[in-house]
This record gives sequence, structure tokens and C-alpha cells, in this order.
Amino acid sequence: MNGSKKKHTTIAFWAQLLMSAALASILIGLVLTFYCWFLSTQIEKRFSGRRWSIPSKVYSDTTIVYPGQKINRTFIEEKLSRLGYMRVPYEPKHRGQLRSFSSSIEVFLHDLEVPSRKRGGFLVKIVFLNDRIASISYSDTGKSVPILELEPEELMRFFGPEREQRRLVSIDQVPQHVIHAILAAEDIRFYHHHGLDPSGMLRALYTNLRHGAIRQGGSTITQQLAKNYFLTPEKNLSRKIKEMLMSLTMELMYEKDEILEIYLNEIYLGQKVSIAINGLGEASFFYFNKDVGDLSVADAATIAGLIRAPNIYSPYVDWERCRNRRNTILETMYRHGWISQEELRSAASLPVKPAGFKVYGKKAPYFMGYLSQQLSELYSPESLTSLGLSIFTTLDTQVQMAAERALEKGLARLENSNSGLKRSEPQKGLQGVVIVMQPKTGYILAMVGGRNYSVSQFNRATQARRQPGSAFKPFVYLTGLDEFTPASMLSNQPISHEMNGKVWRPQNYRPVKAERISFRQALAHSVNLPTVDLAMRIGLDRIVRTSAEFRFSTVFKPYPSLSLGAYEVIPLELARAYCAFAADGLLPHSLSLKEVVDEKGDMLEQRHMTIERVTSPSKAFIMSSLLRSVVEEGTGRSLRGMGISFPVSGKTGTTNGFRDAWFVGYTPDILALVWVGFDDGSSIQASGSSAALPIWADLLNALPEYVSGEWFKKPRGVVKRVVCSETGKLAVRCGCPKPVEEVFLADHAPTESCPLHRSFEPLREIIEGVKDIIKNF
Repeated sequence: MNGSKKKHTTIAFWAQLLMSAALASILIGLVLTFYCWFLSTQIEKRFSGRRWSIPSKVYSDTTIVYPGQKINRTFIEEKLSRLGYMRVPYEPKHRGQLRSFSSSIEVFLHDLEVPSRKRGGFLVKIVFLNDRIASISYSDTGKSVPILELEPEELMRFFGPEREQRRLVSIDQVPQHVIHAILAAEDIRFYHHHGLDPSGMLRALYTNLRHGAIRQGGSTITQQLAKNYFLTPEKNLSRKIKEMLMSLTMELMYEKDEILEIYLNEIYLGQKVSIAINGLGEASFFYFNKDVGDLSVADAATIAGLIRAPNIYSPYVDWERCRNRRNTILETMYRHGWISQEELRSAASLPVKPAGFKVYGKKAPYFMGYLSQQLSELYSPESLTSLGLSIFTTLDTQVQMAAERALEKGLARLENSNSGLKRSEPQKGLQGVVIVMQPKTGYILAMVGGRNYSVSQFNRATQARRQPGSAFKPFVYLTGLDEFTPASMLSNQPISHEMNGKVWRPQNYRPVKAERISFRQALAHSVNLPTVDLAMRIGLDRIVRTSAEFRFSTVFKPYPSLSLGAYEVIPLELARAYCAFAADGLLPHSLSLKEVVDEKGDMLEQRHMTIERVTSPSKAFIMSSLLRSVVEEGTGRSLRGMGISFPVSGKTGTTNGFRDAWFVGYTPDILALVWVGFDDGSSIQASGSSAALPIWADLLNALPEYVSGEWFKKPRGVVKRVVCSETGKLAVRCGCPKPVEEVFLADHAPTESCPLHRSFEPLREIIEGVKDIIKNF
């Protein structure tokens, strides 16, 4: 009886234990189910939204080359280097390779993808003849290429706090041998397990125990993704359990290819100075300068071998260790039938040759600062550091490089010629500005806002206000064209003006004996007294209105000194104002930003050039004619001795005490402004023609592709007449001793003959007749 009772007690105990275990199992199962459901919501939320913070990239403009174009070959080859083209001793076989000869280069172009157009890469041959492109042709067919567009350069990225670089790739873009290399390195059975691989864990444990060191990891690719993507790096049991549960959940939610694609874009694969290289797409460029689709078997095994410890196995750190790791991956690929024995032998025999990388300083830093300020009005800092925007600018890197070099050379030349200009403290040193624009579009091709951005981030091109001196005079003369002509005579007599209770007596920079001087000559030689005479005769209020129409932000006052550039202006505004003379009277908006597209290539922002008419085409043409005289016979005539043989219009500027030196010069194709001075207003002891003008010449001499040699076409409303240089009236044949051809607004052309030499006409006709008789005799 006792035994029976004991038996029943035992059965009841075990039944209760089993029931408790079942209830506990159900409870644990419910908890795990609920927790996995919670994890699935976290995974879905992360995967369905933005998976990564991708830095926005800023690009230069594209570069156009064509047969017959003048070219600076050094600049072209430097540009190709900055674009990542690598020199090879054989005919280029892959995108991004080039071979150079003494008179030609062969280039396998990268793909071009910019807003509104795409172009695949192809092999092209460019032949040079002296300073020109003789021909461009397809290397395979020899067919001529009429015009070639080189891709834009990456100028900068807006990094977030993690400072990661990443190029996203689709699994469809990844060759099979690259996938096999990744699997051989990290997870052979990836397509055969469900997130966890017990056999892999046991194999890794055995291998590590046998070698007495960590030689192999047991985590699957899915586990690695869960760890890197969702979990903190600390190592403990709870985190490992969470990693395993998350891996199982991901495998239930997503296809294998989806998981692998995310993994390939996430993995950390090295370091470029302070920037992390993440993802297969970025790594393929960093290590081999190739698209993922162009990676060879050896390349793929090399990158796969980095995943375990990128900064140990990097070919930039230890190429021999990298090679051994690569060959281990290749042998694994061979054992699993993913490559043939011949492929193994061939790939394993290759040396490890990374493409190499250059760490460039910040490109065009003053331009980038100006652009960033404009972008801040459109996008938040968080958007710029995470949305992966592509920002296309107006910058021409060749022009920017030429501008930077010309300024540095010019300032050093000034200091070497005058030791008094040197300063021991860099932040107090001689400074300069160079701005280069396309007159008709307003595109800013280059901007140098100071001598050294690391010393001073103050952008003198856009933030400084300096007196323009005589560089302001063209706006006085433009205003005068309503009543005066280029042949009109102006007074060169000393005169005094009262300003704010003080007497102002303007003087000429150099003595000019003539009591009267023509409108053209006064501007060409930058003579002050005739300019003031003109200003007072047309009215200072009208000059103020003209200045306002040209959109200067300075508030000008109708004082006589305005005519000589006594009011401060911003250099970029002055450069923009001069654009109107070169653009048929149309004032463009200064543009640094062209387009912004998202990571899918959809247009988000497009800046069209905006223009407004500030003067007529006929007046703009006459101003360009007047300013051409500055270069041909006036204060800018030294340009001819500096290699500038093509037609140029321009104006020098020098302020009182030689505190500021300017030169603004332009052709139909390009306009450049140069300013030189000290931030504190100290004298540079040099004029615009000796300080700023040589920098302008160095700049333009380095940019032959921007020099067509053409001149402005005479518009309707402009006529030419031969006039007497002494009176400005129509020249009397055989009467006026120095007749000159002059341009006039059609409504203002002279109709009266020269009264000074009219009485000499019969006598001169007799003299000329006698000369003809003697000559014929």
C-alpha cells in the first residue's frame, strides 16, 4: 500500500514537473516569439528606411576637349591623375587606365554620369601637335570623336561624425567570382544555413585550438551583419544571444541575396587617413581603382581577405601578408570548385599591386566655403552628411589650379622684388584675390579668396570690401555715353570740390600736359581730372543710379570722389558687374551651383542662369572698345610684353597710398579679376599694372583653351566714323593731321566736320596733288 502510494506520488511529481517544464517552455517560447517579433520590427524599420548615412559629394564641372583646341597638356594630364586614371605600360584594358606617349595618350574613359546624360566608358586616343589637340579617335575603329567630355572631379564630401566613405552596389553588379571570394573568406555555407552554422562554429573552434590562436571565426555573414549593423561592440553572453536571435529573424524575413547585398555595402574594409572605407564598392576603387564589375579573381580574393582585419592585411600596410591571405582565399575557392586549377595558379602567381591613392588637400577651399554657404540655405547639415546627394558646381579645376598658382607666384614675385612687403607673421602677410567667370553665364570657374586657407579662412573674394580706385571708372564712362562719345573732349584742368566742409582737389596719377583729352584717352590712361570733369558734367546722381543697376551692395553717395572709386566694393560684385560689358549688356547672377541630384539620380535642385539687362548691346560694345584701348595703349599695355597677344579689354585700378591694386580683364569667353593688398590696408608700394596685371597674364597664359582670339561683333546701333583726334569732329580729308577711326552710338555719331582744320583742306589738297605728280614723274 505504501509502495503504491509512493508510486502515485512519484508519477504526480513527474507529471507536475513536466507540466511546469511545458508551461516554462511555452512561456519562454512566447517570450522569444515576442522578442523576435520586436527584433523584426527593428530590422524592418532600419532596412525599409535609409540604411546608411551617405556623405553628399561635391563635383566640379565637366571638361570639354575637341580637335583643334589649344591645350595645356600638363594641366590635362594632371586632371586625369586627379580623376583617378592610372598609367599602365600596355594598351589600357579597363576603365580608368591610360598610356602616355610623347605626342599622344590612350585613355580608357570612366563611365560618365551627370544630370541629364550618361555615357559608358570607352578607349580613346588623343593626339597632340604642339599646343593643340590634333585629333581624338576611338582606339578600336580609328573613327574620329568630334567632342569629348571628361567626367567631373570630386571636390569634397560632407562627412558626418563617423567619417565613412561608401559607394553602394547592387548584388546584380557583383560578379560571381567576387561573391565566391567573399564566401570563401567568411561563410562557405552561407546559402545552406539559416543564419547560424553550428558546423562552422565547431570547425572554427577546432582550427583555433589546433593553432593555439584565432585563425578562423565561427560567425556567419548574417551574424556579422547583425553585429555590425545593429549591436554595440562589447563582448558578452547577452549580446551574443541577441546576435543569434537577430540572425535567425533576418533569415526568416529576407532572401539570401538581400542579406548579402546589405553585408557587401556595410563591411569595413580599411582606412584612408581619417576616413573609413566601408563596403565593396568603395574598397574596389580604393585598392584597385576599378568598378566592382571589373575586379579580377585575384582582386576579389585580396579584398575578401581584408574583411577579417583590414588594417593588418591591407596591401598598403604589408603587401606580403596581404598576398599570403589572398592565396589562402584562392585555395579555398579552388577546393570548393569555384575556380579552376589554372585560375588558381594564374591568380596566386600575381603580385599584389594596389592602385595607390593620393591624399589631396582641400580643393578650392574658398570656393567650397562660398558654395557651402549657399547650400546651407537649401539643405540642413544633417541632410548633407546623410542623404548621399551629388552636388554639381560651376568650378573648372584647371582654371582653379591656374588661378592658385598664378596668385602664389605673383605675390612671391612682389615680395622678392621688395623685401618691405614681407611679414614674419603669415596672417599679416600680403594677400590676393583671383575670381574667374564666364561672362555670359555668370558661372564662377575659379575663386581664390586668399593666399593660404589654412592660415586664414576669411574669403576676400566675397567678404572683403576694398576701394576699387580706377577700376570703378568704366561705370562713370558708361553713364557718360548718353551725352558724350568716345571722341568727346574732356577738361584736364585742376579743379576743387567741397565735400562735407572740406576741399577736395583731385590730382592725376602722372602729369598730363594737355588741357583737354579725349573721352577714350582719359579712360585708357586712367587720367583722374577728365574723369571727375565727366562725372560732374553728367551728374553724380546718375552715376549712383548706374551703380545700383549693376547690383553693387555698397550704398554709394553722390560725392565727387565716387568717380575715382573711393567707395568700397566686394570683389565678386565688381567682377560680376564687368561681365555685363562682355555679355552684350546683360548682368548675370553669380553662379557656383548648377544641379543637385539624389542618390537615385533624380533632380532635386537646378540653378538656371538668371540675367538682367543693365545697358544696351551697343553701349556694352563701345565700353569693350574703350577698355581694349587700356590694354593696347594705356595703363594695361604691358600685357603685350607678357605673352598676351590676343584681344583683351580690361582696366587697372590703384587706390590712394597704393593700398589696393586691381586688374579686371576679359575676352568674349572669360573674365578674370585680380586684387592684391594687405588686410590692414598697408601700402603695397605698387600699382595695379605692376602688381595685379602680371598675375592676370600668368593666369591666362596657362589657359590656352579659353583663348579663341575672337573679338566682339559690332551690334546694330553702332557706327564707325573717321574723326579728328584733336576735336572729335568728322575728319577733314587732307586737313586733319591725325585722323582716327572711332565707334559711336548711331544716334550720337558726329555730323559736323572738324572746324579746326577745315580751312587747311584746300591747301592740303594742293600739297597732296603735288606729291602725286612728283610720285608719278
